[in-house]
Amino acid sequence: MQGGGGPAEPVPYLVPSDWTTKNVRVKAEPTAERHPQCDLCEKLTKEVLVPCDWITKKTYCHSELVSESVPRYEQVSNIGQTLNQVQGDNGLLVRVGFTMAEILLSLTIIGVVAAITLPSLTGNINERTWNTQRKALYARFSQAVALMPALNGYGTLTEETDSAGSTSIEDTAAETFVTNGLAKVLKINNICDGEHLSDCGLPDKITPFAGSQIDFPLDLAELNPQNTSVYLTDVPSGGNTTWSYSQINSKAAGFETANGESIAVYYNPRCTTLLAEANNVYAQQKMCANFVYDLNGRKGPNTFGKDIGVISVLYPTDSLVVAPIPHTQDASDAVTPDKISGVCKAQDDEYRMPTKEELASLFFNKNIIGNMNAVRYWSSSLSSSIDEAWYTSFTTGLMRHDPNWDNNPVRCVKR
Repeated sequence: MQGGGGPAEPVPYLVPSDWTTKNVRVKAEPTAERHPQCDLCEKLTKEVLVPCDWITKKTYCHSELVSESVPRYEQVSNIGQTLNQVQGDNGLLVRVGFTMAEILLSLTIIGVVAAITLPSLTGNINERTWNTQRKALYARFSQAVALMPALNGYGTLTEETDSAGSTSIEDTAAETFVTNGLAKVLKINNICDGEHLSDCGLPDKITPFAGSQIDFPLDLAELNPQNTSVYLTDVPSGGNTTWSYSQINSKAAGFETANGESIAVYYNPRCTTLLAEANNVYAQQKMCANFVYDLNGRKGPNTFGKDIGVISVLYPTDSLVVAPIPHTQDASDAVTPDKISGVCKAQDDEYRMPTKEELASLFFNKNIIGNMNAVRYWSSSLSSSIDEAWYTSFTTGLMRHDPNWDNNPVRCVKR
């Protein structure tokens, strides 16, 4: 700059500043002596593009403005430590920062860790969500069923043979049970007949514990063939024993709840009450309604024990609602009742012995569970007879209470 008719005196110490506007220099206070790090400071400024205001507030090193994009005037308390960060082991100046290879390697490591942990994290979140939905659905069904005076007698389920000998079945049982019974005590948005279950959001296929997909069951027999027909002859010591049971196979109906669950119902309009100590009763007779629910419709994974589950209602009056989730494997080989205490806790703390009604529910839904292959299983229900417990036969559906010297395996459940 010029002023007063002649050149201005040179400024002894000029430093760049972004405290005002771009490319504006301000006059620095001169010091009595030059700081010993000034030479290195100036060299760093030019070679590695770092600010040279590292000394103290009252000591400045003269440097040229290297680039407008260089950050300036960042106060650093320990100049020695800062300078060492940009000097290599051989004393040569090096550039501060990460190479592209280092960045790519870091991103790769982050990606691998995310790929390993994300599915587990997502699975845990889904499990908690399904558990919450399952318990809420069970509570709503329990309240709704308690409001119904009786569960049997809805709809028509008859088998007729015409003069030509052909047999036909009139079946309005499940659909009538939903429209005339359940819909009056439970908020329902949509009802579908057995030919259009997918219109209520139910999937075409589901995956049981066994792993291979199966078609979604359309009637009682597809849940378990023994639900409608049993004929078995056994030859124990001392004579022959024959077990037989049959009932008309009713078709499923579907509906959607106000909370978004998709549900299929399988209905028996002729269900009966369990006598207190009656032995040799068939579980099939005690089932009034069985529900297979899908918590998120066709979205998936459509797997039993995850978004797929069951609710069973037994006995027409003073009905009992159960919604067991069985463990994927038996807890033990065949044991006697006096030795079953603790077998479920040893397998998993969340699980426990099933009641006789919960065990019956597992029998009703044997096909969609997929791997309950034992002949019979113990329940936690005890008889008033000394040392006798209830079991359910998974080949006939027979519910009995037997003494403690009989051996049966255990399948634990959780709610």
